[in-house]
Amino acid sequence: MHEEHRLTELDSGLRVVTEHMDSVRSVALGFWIGTGSVGESTEEAGLSHLVEHMLFRGTERFGSLEIDQLFDGMGAELNAGTGKETTSVYTRVIDEHLDEAFDVMADMVWRPRFARGDLDNERQIVLEEIAMYEDDPQDKVFDVLGEAVFGEHPLGRPIIGRAEVVGGVSPASLSGFHAARYVPGNVVISAAGHVDHDALVAMVIKAEAERAGAIAPSTPGPPEAMEQRTLFIAKPTEQVHVTLGAPGIARDDDRRFALRVLDNIFGGTSSSRLFQEIRESRGLAYAVYSFQSLYAQTGQVGLYLGTRPDNVREAIEVVASELDRLRAQPATEEELHRSKENVKGRMVLALESTAARMNRLGSSVLAGMPLLTVDEVVERIEAVSLADLDGLATELYAPDRLSIAGIGPDEDAFRAALEPLAVAV
Repeated sequence: MHEEHRLTELDSGLRVVTEHMDSVRSVALGFWIGTGSVGESTEEAGLSHLVEHMLFRGTERFGSLEIDQLFDGMGAELNAGTGKETTSVYTRVIDEHLDEAFDVMADMVWRPRFARGDLDNERQIVLEEIAMYEDDPQDKVFDVLGEAVFGEHPLGRPIIGRAEVVGGVSPASLSGFHAARYVPGNVVISAAGHVDHDALVAMVIKAEAERAGAIAPSTPGPPEAMEQRTLFIAKPTEQVHVTLGAPGIARDDDRRFALRVLDNIFGGTSSSRLFQEIRESRGLAYAVYSFQSLYAQTGQVGLYLGTRPDNVREAIEVVASELDRLRAQPATEEELHRSKENVKGRMVLALESTAARMNRLGSSVLAGMPLLTVDEVVERIEAVSLADLDGLATELYAPDRLSIAGIGPDEDAFRAALEPLAVAV
């Protein structure tokens, strides 16, 4: 798989990164902005997400409907997302439409209108999204876990924000929030596919001409170590939704390759230990899996399962025994081999997509991470040893680090069911 990345940093600090692929006629294009929920104060909670919505509401040059019609006319979908640390706006177009797509997206990203009527409409949409989210315990429980693991730190807050902030922000305040963060040094433009790097750089220079090279606000330091906690929200749900988690490792930690392999073995695949023991062997859950997230200065590891109230105790007993087994023997030779091949296979298959390549380029450059080739990543995964997994499992899944979050009908029953874990409840 031939890979050739080109990276250009402009005088303003904005970076453009591309990967040319001769074999396709499409281009995946993304604007990556270093703003997300982690960079917000309590009074700003949800503004990154609201700004992302407002980008689609139009600019002086393009109305909202016109933006939709232009991308429909290109046979393309325009989308965006807000995360803990980044906001991205992205599309995939055939090569002949790249100039037009870039022109519209650049205007949206740098010059949104923030008209009061549009903001009033969009805030209602986001408030509905918050309400929908509050009604979905399978999503909501992860934010409860975030609060349990990270406490008052912004990492412990939902990306979607707080209804009172979204409902009360003025157009001027939101415009100021946007202007402070969507500055060139805080933006990466990435593209993968049938793209000419120099031509894209020329487009960026033209579109960016009137932008000053201001510096984005700094983000908070890493969260302080927390005591393990158990948080529960009582809701009349059919299932009890259970999450366990602890701080993980930062995204520049060299152990991230080993953690991917370990997570796969624990609960990341259909042959994983948690899935086999809880779902396949005992039928205690439909959804059960482990997960790991990497952030700038820390990370998170954890697991999720949803089960009926009368099965919670048995499911927790299995989780407790699997955590013990993970610390005692994180992998057999066979599990290690299978997990490495799985990680490599999924990565290589994903990178046949221009969108996945564009994502990898944009997110890596924005985060200041080295642009490793696929071969280099494969080498790192191949190098993972049983000793690496042993160290990670012992450190990250130590019993005194695990916090727990739950949503279900009966808090007392939930806390009683946690007894096999021997954690503070």
